[in-house]
Amino acid sequence: MISQTEKEAIIALIHQQVVPAIGCTEPIAVALCVARTREALGCLPERIELSLSANILKNAMGVGIPGTGMIGLPIAVALGALIGRSEYQLEVLRDSNREAVERGRQYIDEGRIHIRLEEQDPDKLYIRCRCVAQGHEAEAVIKGHHTQFVRVARDGEVLYSCETASEAADTADDVPLTLRKVYDFAVETDVEDLRFILEAKKLNEQASDDGLRDNYGHSLGKTMCSPLGRGIMGESIFSKILSRTSCACDARMAGAMIPVMSNSGSGNQGICATMPVVVFAEENHNTEEELIRALILSNLTAIYIKQHLGALSALCGCVVASTGSSCGITYLMGGTYEQVAWSVKNMIANLTGMICDGAKPSCALKLTTGVGTAVMGAMMAIQNRHVTSVEGIIDDDVDQSIRNLVAIGSRGMDETDRYVLEIMTNKG
Repeated sequence: MISQTEKEAIIALIHQQVVPAIGCTEPIAVALCVARTREALGCLPERIELSLSANILKNAMGVGIPGTGMIGLPIAVALGALIGRSEYQLEVLRDSNREAVERGRQYIDEGRIHIRLEEQDPDKLYIRCRCVAQGHEAEAVIKGHHTQFVRVARDGEVLYSCETASEAADTADDVPLTLRKVYDFAVETDVEDLRFILEAKKLNEQASDDGLRDNYGHSLGKTMCSPLGRGIMGESIFSKILSRTSCACDARMAGAMIPVMSNSGSGNQGICATMPVVVFAEENHNTEEELIRALILSNLTAIYIKQHLGALSALCGCVVASTGSSCGITYLMGGTYEQVAWSVKNMIANLTGMICDGAKPSCALKLTTGVGTAVMGAMMAIQNRHVTSVEGIIDDDVDQSIRNLVAIGSRGMDETDRYVLEIMTNKG
């Protein structure tokens, strides 16, 4: 049994990690940092200097910025300075409009933005912004999580520091989870206390609908819904899960001005942890309560894995999020805890090692691969078929299997991450 205190802590954790976001969270986090620095400065910066970790750069190079028709960091930085509001968090650019984008283009052309790679700080998620104007300067630093400020200063005076402000503490690390605890929480907690997760269904379904209406990115989801896609894949539950998930990712990665419900700092992870579960529940005629519990199970499993993996890594986030959705689908199939654990092992045995080579429209392909594996992993698990400890990195203990995944995705793939960034920054 999970105590009431633990339940409240887990609910707070989900509220912290499952939040609305407009646009890819790495360039948006940079825009957030710029907005906070400008607010500390008190006026529009004459010059903006940014120092970014390699993983922030990697995930900001090829993705569309919402409502701009432009790709990459400069326009996100310019809009963060011009119209960004830090209280909006990962929706920092939601006040953007056509006029703001034109002003942003001019701001870029004036050569006011300077970006460099930060090589001194070891954290994979690190953003430092320095803004200068009228003889004054301000600085803000985000570290560890996309919205976690650790320092804000103006003219050398520290306005905020995580060393003196307990609210900056990483509460995700304060709630120790296991897969058993995740499952028990999802199935035992009063459903009324979990109903808030339906907002994730609402937002991500709207994003999926938007992706079907327009030609975003590579239009993978739309292609699967076309006569060609239906002719090859049919109109099965499986094909509907893949297409609906892909449509949402297509729209988000191309820069649609729509919010999605993110998970652990990633909109794509939020989509991947939500849409497969939503579509399967609809097609399987599950009850609303079953859907709510499955969404909690999926999202909290992803949060649990990310607690140990970190906000950014060399491992594609779809591995984490689709593992969550496989758990949710297994539950909707009537699966027990043991079968849910088997679905996790099936996922880890298959997807471990998929690299993250930045946020971009082709992320829809990776999400579709992850979601396809999630369905297969659930189908195997519900029939009591699973990868065993004599195979590869799988352990008898499901939590140790997750730790093995995390070890490969963090420490084991660091060198891969460096090569990926080197390739990305030296093309053409």
